[in-house]
Amino acid sequence: MNVPDDLKYSTDHEWVRVDDAGVATIGITDYAQDALGDVVFIELPEAGVSIETGASFGEVESTKSVSDLFAPITGKVTQVNDQLVDNPEKVNEDPYGEGWICVIEPSDTAEFSALLDASAYSELIEG
Repeated sequence: MNVPDDLKYSTDHEWVRVDDAGVATIGITDYAQDALGDVVFIELPEAGVSIETGASFGEVESTKSVSDLFAPITGKVTQVNDQLVDNPEKVNEDPYGEGWICVIEPSDTAEFSALLDASAYSELIEG
């Protein structure tokens, strides 16, 4: 499984990439997309909506199942990846690149410290 060192991870299998301005891009991990199988539909959050850590903010539907997306941090959704509406398979093809789900302006950057680093996430999925 691909677990990039420069990302943070939730135990619900979402990844978080924080830029220099403190804005967070979120997606699902390689492990999650592999477990789901072929993604056929994604319900994205709406830009402007506030989400809270641990709350569902969308769904991913695959040929195997439907899974909720859980917010790894609290904040306001500032952008969504509209490409996924017509091309949900991008989540399978490039989960850490073109398969990103949304961008969040975090309410409290201290929440990042509660997320797993690559090593801890690798232990989680291997255990």
